[in-house]
Amino acid sequence: MKSFKVLLTLVLAMTLTSSAIAADFDFDKIVFVKRFTYQSSHYYTDFIDGCKFYGGNLCTLDVKTGKVTDLLPKMGKGIFGRFDISFDAKKIVFDWKADINTGFYIYEVNVDGTGLRQLTFPPKDEAALQKKYKNHQGGNWCKHAIRFDEYKSATEDMHPCYLPDGGIAFISTRCHYGILCDGPDRLVTTVLYRMDGDGKNMEKLTNSAVSEAGPSVMSDGRLLYTRWEYVDKGAVSVKCLWSMRPDGTSTIEVAGQEITFPDSFLYARQIPSALNKIVFLGAPHCPQSGVGTVMVVDTNKDIRSKEAAYKYITPDSDVQAEPGFAFKIDGKWKRDRSGTIGKLYMDPYPLSDKKFLVSMKPAGMPWMQKDGWRLCVLDDKGKDTELYRDEKISCWQPYPLKARKKPPVPVSMVDKELAAKKLSRVNVSDVYQGLTGVKRGTIKYIRINEQIPRPWRSRRFWSGDVAYQQHSVISRGAHHAPKAQWGIVPVEADGSAHFLVPSDRNIFLQVLDENYMEVQRQRTYINYRPGESRTCIGCHEPYGTAPAAASKIPTAMKRKASIAGPQPGEKTGQRTLFYPVDVQPVLDKHCIKCHGADKDKKPKGDLVLTGEPTNLFSKSYEQLTQGNLGRVQKKFMWYIGENYPKTGNVKSVPPKTLGSHSSVLVAMLAPGKIKLVDKKDIELAEKLIKKHNKKFTLTQAELIKITTWVDSNAQFYGSYWGRRNVKYKDHPNYRNNVTFEQAINTIPPLPEDKR
Repeated sequence: MKSFKVLLTLVLAMTLTSSAIAADFDFDKIVFVKRFTYQSSHYYTDFIDGCKFYGGNLCTLDVKTGKVTDLLPKMGKGIFGRFDISFDAKKIVFDWKADINTGFYIYEVNVDGTGLRQLTFPPKDEAALQKKYKNHQGGNWCKHAIRFDEYKSATEDMHPCYLPDGGIAFISTRCHYGILCDGPDRLVTTVLYRMDGDGKNMEKLTNSAVSEAGPSVMSDGRLLYTRWEYVDKGAVSVKCLWSMRPDGTSTIEVAGQEITFPDSFLYARQIPSALNKIVFLGAPHCPQSGVGTVMVVDTNKDIRSKEAAYKYITPDSDVQAEPGFAFKIDGKWKRDRSGTIGKLYMDPYPLSDKKFLVSMKPAGMPWMQKDGWRLCVLDDKGKDTELYRDEKISCWQPYPLKARKKPPVPVSMVDKELAAKKLSRVNVSDVYQGLTGVKRGTIKYIRINEQIPRPWRSRRFWSGDVAYQQHSVISRGAHHAPKAQWGIVPVEADGSAHFLVPSDRNIFLQVLDENYMEVQRQRTYINYRPGESRTCIGCHEPYGTAPAAASKIPTAMKRKASIAGPQPGEKTGQRTLFYPVDVQPVLDKHCIKCHGADKDKKPKGDLVLTGEPTNLFSKSYEQLTQGNLGRVQKKFMWYIGENYPKTGNVKSVPPKTLGSHSSVLVAMLAPGKIKLVDKKDIELAEKLIKKHNKKFTLTQAELIKITTWVDSNAQFYGSYWGRRNVKYKDHPNYRNNVTFEQAINTIPPLPEDKR
């Protein structure tokens, strides 16, 4: 009887507290999800290895009485993921998983629980996809997660969001891409899709190589979402915030591109009372289910400066290293991978810039405890007040059930003629804006490159080709995805450029000097939609930068758009970047006489530059990229390691500090064409130039082959196709040089039985 009285007192106290809080609300009910805590190994693997415990519901909470209603009791044996409420507050769209043998699909229901309908369904070949691409290897990343061989589904549709044009945005695995830094190839990419409100006319909006998540709609009708990316930067550092129009055009960075920690910006929402501010969750990459600390970014400030633009709403919880969390205890920071010693949060929903609804885990229990999370109100000082909890299951995503003003539908200006050709238009006003220290007149060209996602069809069902966390090894630790070249376009004397790029591709640019050497690199990418036209101010300027006053129209805007073409020595601008074909022939012609052709003689400088295969690459490649991995000084060149370190290399670097202009190799091969900065580099280059004086001279085409390779961040293979390991040297699919079209395609060049 005594314990019953204590429990009754606790319940009454909670009810009184909730009622006092509810007096400040302008709504009567909250929609939320009851779900056992995901047991995920990574922030993006909830649907892969996180679904260990089943049961729960989509619920409403009466904030005045405390009454909770299960809206869909017949679906209570499955897992409810994320949801959104329609602008008129009459419908809820959500994702739901029935059991371990099926994926998440999207449903819609009236707010009273009636009118349930399913909007997305497995494709006709779902069974075949499951059979072919199932995870053949067992085990798991974390002991609390499910085994990978338990994950069965090939198709998952999740994180639905109502759009102002009547459609629904969501993320899906239907792109059939694998996470680049997943050597076992167990982890699946999700990218943004949209569909009509009835589930018809499904369309892929992005082509990202790694996962996207958590779309929400901003006041101007744009879609705000999380985009994970790494183009020559730390692989787990940048899960940043981007926005786009509902048709996928005008993608642009919102926040986080140069922030190392927290390395994941998740479930962001614009604050209604302060539209320049966005609340989001700062989370680690692993090992967890997207939980962490609550933060706000002021987009009117420098979004690339953590000190200038970011504020911790929950300042005693943080992510300061990988993996796990950090908590301020008695004034000192302590790391805790399990998240036990401090509070953690999830799903911040802004009621204003002073008050937020959140899901919260109290101190004293690990983040993965399946029944510990409760709903709270959080103020801007970090004080949380409990609103509701269920002792038997965790509670997530509190969302007010009230009508919202429908945002306008952003107008997209699409050129239908260009769209039919799957092309997009780019106007660059002045490349020199952002190129600090670069003399005007020195930039002559822009090189157009693509980062290629890794398709499921490139999956290897043989051993020996996995290294550096690359399932299909591309480089010696430098990067995980091959880069393909689409060609170069001219830059006018005033720094302007006007050109066409392929649409629905991950395009990034390099600005080049008169020698076709990279001066600066765009270490991110843009998904240009068909027929889209975009204008950028300059090269690597912050997105909020205003253009310099111009008295006349940029020269390039007065002419037709350039079509990307070849560099000297190339038959076409569209080509793969394949070391054995591009670089090795130059070395064979000029270098191996002294550096390794005669096996009976010691190679000069102990440097072997032959193309003799090593286990995964060649002797010359490994010699030229020797040294510790990461953005460290090599003997001959710089390159950035996406895995070394994984959480780093995200800050912008000055022009000429990557690629050809920082390479001792290039300085030696092209005396006088570049100016090194580092004293040791200069001394080594001068020594090498003296040793090689008048022994050989590279043609322009040969030098371009070398410098383009250096500017590719030391790429070896030009595609995902073909066997790598030297043990397959007699196999017909061994290290084949595929065509450009094959390299960028998702279909293997050879039939499955011949791969």
